[in-house]
Amino acid sequence: MDIIEKLLTDNIKSFNVKFDNEFEFEILNLGGIITKIITPDSNGNLENIVVGYKDIESYIKNPSYFGAIIGRTSGRICEGKIKIDEVEYNLSKNYNPHNGHGGSSGFDKKIWNVEVIEGNDKVDFKLTSKSLDVEENFSGNLDLIVNFEVKKDFEIIQTYFAKSDKNTLVNMTNHTYFNLSGNIKEEITNENLRLKSDYILEIDETCVPTGEKLDVNNTPFDFRNLKNIGKDIDSLHPQIEIGCGYDHPFLLSEDKNQVYIEDKNGRNLTISTNQEAVVIYSMNFPDDLVLYNGKTKQRRFGICFETQSPPIGRNMCFLENSMLKKDEKYLQETTYKFSRK
Repeated sequence: MDIIEKLLTDNIKSFNVKFDNEFEFEILNLGGIITKIITPDSNGNLENIVVGYKDIESYIKNPSYFGAIIGRTSGRICEGKIKIDEVEYNLSKNYNPHNGHGGSSGFDKKIWNVEVIEGNDKVDFKLTSKSLDVEENFSGNLDLIVNFEVKKDFEIIQTYFAKSDKNTLVNMTNHTYFNLSGNIKEEITNENLRLKSDYILEIDETCVPTGEKLDVNNTPFDFRNLKNIGKDIDSLHPQIEIGCGYDHPFLLSEDKNQVYIEDKNGRNLTISTNQEAVVIYSMNFPDDLVLYNGKTKQRRFGICFETQSPPIGRNMCFLENSMLKKDEKYLQETTYKFSRK
């Protein structure tokens, strides 16, 4: 395997591994951002299957959170208000009127320490950092480790650890946008998805959970059998209209491989996780920065699978799902397995 470390700015570095079977992975110390996952299609064509920007300046801005570690909390927190141990905390409303993806300066903006650990047919990228007490007005000093174990056999195992000296909230995820067509060639609406989920969480008109579950049966959210992503994405279902497509928490069934997506070119991805939910976002609102294919405003040219606990909604519903008690350990595990037909 070849491992290359490259200095991009005064403090931002990229870390790249390429195996002799051409499987390639690249990550930045900025936000733990995944910029490349290169896999072959059924004809052996090697292409990048994640969405990303053309230049490092765009990754510094990164309004779409491409490829980034998200924390302390993923998704929205209703009106930026939480209460822990009877103390109310007012968080930034960077997702007006809500808090979103950790606030104005979340984990996606951190410069992480990166240790590269080479093994037999694998390499670990061990990212460490701290989140100090009252950072983004969250309580507690938080020690953080995020490990990406990249294996030659086209597998990436992500492990998230955290420990706090106070009761706090932690709900971390990765925000990679996948596009299995390769090099952002086609809309993700052409791909097929299977998802082990019987219920979504209802969201209100501001896109936060109401606390209610909705059965996916006979709705656009039923992916229990393999279905084209674009089939119902613009239906008149009220939940689809609120999100302008898919932007919803799906509650996961107890099954090892909960998410499967495939493209007509033979590439497929299976995602397994120990988390309760996955928020699926179908890139309904692209930003205007230039992508590595030279284009902008590529609506629905990527899809996110944000494995996590349910976001915190109205009346602080699901807050307990993100609670990390003092000195307890937070552990999140998600695996990406790539293959081809």
